[in-house]
Amino acid sequence: MSIDTTKPVPRPGILDIAAYVPGKEHAPGVARVYKLSSNETPLGASPKAIAAVRSAADQLERYPDGQATELRQAIADVNGLNPANILCGNGSDELLGLLCHVYLSPGDEAVITEHGFLVYRIQIMGAGATPVTVKEKDCTVDVDAILAAVTPKTKMVFIANPGNPTGTYVPVTEIRRLQAALPKHVILVLDAAYAEYVRRNDYEAGIELVSTNANVVMTRTFSKVYGLAALRVGWMFGPLEIVDALNRVRGPFNMNSAAIAAGAAAVRDQAFVERAVEHNLLWVDKLTVALETVGLRVTPSVANFVLIHFPDVDGRRAVDADAFLTGRGYILRAVRGYGFPNALRMSIGTEEANRGVIETLGEFMGRKA
Repeated sequence: MSIDTTKPVPRPGILDIAAYVPGKEHAPGVARVYKLSSNETPLGASPKAIAAVRSAADQLERYPDGQATELRQAIADVNGLNPANILCGNGSDELLGLLCHVYLSPGDEAVITEHGFLVYRIQIMGAGATPVTVKEKDCTVDVDAILAAVTPKTKMVFIANPGNPTGTYVPVTEIRRLQAALPKHVILVLDAAYAEYVRRNDYEAGIELVSTNANVVMTRTFSKVYGLAALRVGWMFGPLEIVDALNRVRGPFNMNSAAIAAGAAAVRDQAFVERAVEHNLLWVDKLTVALETVGLRVTPSVANFVLIHFPDVDGRRAVDADAFLTGRGYILRAVRGYGFPNALRMSIGTEEANRGVIETLGEFMGRKA
């Protein structure tokens, strides 16, 4: 095979990666827009976090703390953890990428599920490894399917729990069964971006498993319930050996001072978090009932969004609903890339936004909620 020496060329495999496409934000020609495409909290950030950002603006000439000490300590205090086992990053996306960069090589495999977060595939392929996709069962991660896909080449398994865009979750007994059956050198990555919203007795975000095993890590984000998506704040709880390995290659100042200060203030303001969770619990139920009343199917969700399935008939498909909603200023997320060509994902919004979507979809379906 000839090598093109006339210009820089990415290494093999990079141009095979489909770039991540975020949820749309605009509805051209519409005066009032309700963005419900990115699972952002309708309550915004804690006033204490906003105050911390303003205070950080007084020292923009100074480098941030390269260890994010204040943020790691706040996370540790609130969750009862050892800060030495916590690594903070520029969103959990950076931490997922670091895991792949450090632990995957060409020839390795990493298992993902068919409706899992698209960033997993991107980072696996970016490391030169091969993503192995397994089926889910009823829009839920299937532990047996994952175990059946494990080979001597497997080095990592990714699970979003709760899942996105499904909103479903895997009970802790199943997660334990998965971990117990995996080879000890395979890292189980538990992406618990929506953990704060879950109110189920059989759910566990991953802290216990990480604390008792050498091959499990849990990632979390401040972009959802904490309302800090603009600042890109994420964290990982993992064994000391894995944290140490990632620390050796991460950027020395991978988080800015405003993000560190805001994250620390936000995680300590648990009263604000509870208000956001209560709003979410109320509207997940209300939206599910209302949308089913107008003839739509909604996957049961424990997160801050619902996956809405449309009838398989002309004029009533997801693509038609998306255009109809956008024309009224309601922006939902098309999820074809996640394996749902006839569904839309809707973030839980303000009461005004939620009621508007219910009314608009009722009109679209020719039925009243």
